[in-house]
Amino acid sequence: MISLVIPVHDEELAVGPLYEELAATLDQLGLEWEALFVDDGSTDGTLAALTRLHDSARNVRVVRLRRNFGKATALAAGFAQAQGEVVVTMDGDLQDDPAEIPKLLAKLDEGFDLVSGWKTQRRDPLTRRIPSRIFNGVTGAVSGLHMHDMNCGLKAYRAEVVKGLRLYGELHRFLPVLAHQRGYRVAELPVNHRPRSHGRSRYGLERYLRGAFDLLTVSFNGRYRTRPLHLFGTLGLLFGLVGTIVLAYLTVLKIGGHAIGQRPLLTLGVLLVVVGIQLFSLGLLAELILAQHEQRVPEAERERQHVEEILG
Repeated sequence: MISLVIPVHDEELAVGPLYEELAATLDQLGLEWEALFVDDGSTDGTLAALTRLHDSARNVRVVRLRRNFGKATALAAGFAQAQGEVVVTMDGDLQDDPAEIPKLLAKLDEGFDLVSGWKTQRRDPLTRRIPSRIFNGVTGAVSGLHMHDMNCGLKAYRAEVVKGLRLYGELHRFLPVLAHQRGYRVAELPVNHRPRSHGRSRYGLERYLRGAFDLLTVSFNGRYRTRPLHLFGTLGLLFGLVGTIVLAYLTVLKIGGHAIGQRPLLTLGVLLVVVGIQLFSLGLLAELILAQHEQRVPEAERERQHVEEILG
């Protein structure tokens, strides 16, 4: 089964035509599929339109959030309810073309775990395209996963990729990075992108500022989640070494008869050593907490987290 997870917010006029396009495309594949619409706190007639759609189509399911929580929460709610072995995500504003879904599924069958769309001809204003290019470049440089269109809403996943993800904030923008960090194979395909025909975009430039902080979160979790001492210990040793050098220099001056009690450099040296000790201790504490957590997870389950296939 294929599960389509579609977050919507004030898309009353779009949900009906979108389902018709999905049916026209997916029914030809001869596969069982479901459309799982997640109403992210709509204030127009979106819920009523989805209710009518649900009553008329057996493969439509609707998840209603209590208020507008954002796309990450909406996707997480949809992932939790998806029943298919393959999960496809797309935006509900008709800009993503359902006719591209078979291409994504075919690429998935080549052995990839996540296939992301790449809007080669993006039908958005320049004020969105330029920041998006910068975002993709910075994310690729920081994460090591270089993609043309990291945040394209049209993606296909194997179900196991999304089931273990914890999404919040703006982390939905980094789904390929999160999958890549867990060892899944990620690919990208050019897809058609259409002009918006209903409603308006609710994304502003402030989302890129929030995304920058989430990128730091993703980068930290990917590199140091299982080895925090590597980060804090390195910083602690660096601070401590610089502080020790400063204090050694002042010691030489003191032996030479110079007064050092009023020198700001003395305060800086002591501060660097203290901060270094604190950072190193923080790394050790994090390692102990991580070790205790690992002990509570069954050994067989721990090993399965990184195993793709077992033969024999």
